[in-house]
Amino acid sequence: MAFSPMVLVATSLCFLSLAHLSFSATDVHDLLPQYNLPKGLLPINIKSYSLSKADDTFTIELSSYPCYVKFNDQLVHFDKIIKGKLGYGKVSEVSGIRAKKFFIWVPVTGIDVDQDNGMIEFHVGSLSQKLPAKDFEIIHSCKSKGLQELFSLMESSLI
Repeated sequence: MAFSPMVLVATSLCFLSLAHLSFSATDVHDLLPQYNLPKGLLPINIKSYSLSKADDTFTIELSSYPCYVKFNDQLVHFDKIIKGKLGYGKVSEVSGIRAKKFFIWVPVTGIDVDQDNGMIEFHVGSLSQKLPAKDFEIIHSCKSKGLQELFSLMESSLI
């Protein structure tokens, strides 16, 4: 019995879509610990994500924007689209995440877990800052720009 090319194409597409559905059913926050990364590294407001098994590159789309999250005393801004490359205990080639340092926003380019010291190290070009890993155990929600403005007012009152 011969199969027509259309039946083979349709069957292949069906299997591919089923594979994608089962993959997308996994919450990205549950995927992070498999790479020795804390669940709370990303906000809860994830609309969709994709992960290339070939090279561990990922793309994440947030459901709400703007997205500000405060980790301890550090204000972080997440773009609508976040990209990077996962590795065990690290994220490299990061785009779409910025941290406020003094009065400017600086792009986060990499993240490393320092498990021995219980810290998460954020790279901003050649500079870095460590924050306690416990600050990333909880998955935070995105806040609006109002949080950023409030944080700026607090900073200016300290000067």
